[in-house]
Amino acid sequence: MTSVAPEEGYERGLGSRQVQMIAIGGAIGVGLFMGAGANIAKAGPSIILMYALAGVIIFFIMRALGELLLYRPVSGSFAEYAREFLGPFFGYVTGWTYWLMWVVTGMAELTAAAIYVHFWFPSIPQWVSALVFLVVLFGVNLISVKIFGEVEFWFSMIKVTAIIGMIVIGLGVLTLGFSDAGDTAAASNLWSHHGVFPNGIGDSLMTLQGVMFAYLAVELVGVTAGESEDPEKTLPKAINTLPWRILIFYVGALVVLLAVVKWTEFSAGESPFVHAFSKIGIPFAAGIVNFVVLTAALSSCNSGMYSTGRMLRDLASNSEAPGAFGKLNSRKTPAVGITVSVALMGIGVVLNYVVPEKAFTYVTSVATAAGIWAWMMILVSHIKYRRAVVQGRLPASSFPAPGGSAFSWVALIFLIMVTGMIAYDKDARVSLYVGAGWAVCLVIGWMVLKRRGHASALPRAEQGAEGEKELARK
Repeated sequence: MTSVAPEEGYERGLGSRQVQMIAIGGAIGVGLFMGAGANIAKAGPSIILMYALAGVIIFFIMRALGELLLYRPVSGSFAEYAREFLGPFFGYVTGWTYWLMWVVTGMAELTAAAIYVHFWFPSIPQWVSALVFLVVLFGVNLISVKIFGEVEFWFSMIKVTAIIGMIVIGLGVLTLGFSDAGDTAAASNLWSHHGVFPNGIGDSLMTLQGVMFAYLAVELVGVTAGESEDPEKTLPKAINTLPWRILIFYVGALVVLLAVVKWTEFSAGESPFVHAFSKIGIPFAAGIVNFVVLTAALSSCNSGMYSTGRMLRDLASNSEAPGAFGKLNSRKTPAVGITVSVALMGIGVVLNYVVPEKAFTYVTSVATAAGIWAWMMILVSHIKYRRAVVQGRLPASSFPAPGGSAFSWVALIFLIMVTGMIAYDKDARVSLYVGAGWAVCLVIGWMVLKRRGHASALPRAEQGAEGEKELARK
């Protein structure tokens, strides 16, 4: 049995093909195209294993989210589930933190897009390119969800087609030996240069926090629940195809890439795909790949603008954000929330002006920490939901996660381990400092809300009849 989601006022304008492509595109972003270069330099060929391990954990998270989505499909998604199963405070924290994640991710994508433009036009300052992209995507998101879905569909189509093309060309280099890279391309590149773990297992594991950033946005399919034409059919299909997407677009692409070009040639700050195709020597290949990775960055930024507006509206509907964020414009888009989020993404433009060489590192570490919080809330909410189902207090979902809550516990422990690695890494540690400041802001905000008489402290799922009466009295 699946609970019926209440009417939220959105236009259900996302068709099956759009939801499927948003789900596919969400797993292919700047974390793979740009961030993989630094990860390869640190971990060598073992980075393939790190992406595979993280991919398994992401699948556990998404199956947990899938069970919750089919229990009650709402646009607020995991913020709503945290509110229901853990209490209003956790819904409030999750909603605002996920909003922060997408704001800073938008900054990262703008930074990456500006770097890619710099590949063609080195005379154009990074901040100028970032500003232009920000304004254009803002316009796309204000028009309608159908336009957003269509733009995202074609963005994702370009990424998917390009990666498959890269894999095919790379396999051709390996098997036929053509191009400038043909003489050195070999499967043995995966282990012959100081082994699979050239810098030790410890250094490989330390890349996990960067690898997890690459998977941010896979959960975006949950935010589309309130605007999907048929969520009961499209959402399970999108989630169940996730392992294939990870196997092909991450593991498969990296295996071919590192077999064609030995890992020691890659470095941070450069797309490994651009480097590989420059070495292969195919005419205009590096430019084509650069266009694709530019598309990937813009796709993710586009998704960020979409999700921030929806999350702010969910917060406003629960009196946890200014009421203006809850309003839809004539085209049924949360224009005020999108506008405020885009204005804050503009900080990324400023970072590209002030510290262009550090901008990407700063924002990706903050985004990863915020994303990990959202994933943890999905897992804890799922564990609480499963407990309620076993006790007969809530109806079972039509899309149960395999193993019940067991894999949610495994994924939760893994995320706690990654958080510890972020604390250990001196470059990524800045995200925890930002997180501490963010937590103080959230607690102050919550105290203000409580002073105004907002929300019961009890999770809705645990409120009995007496609790509801008490809530009404308050």
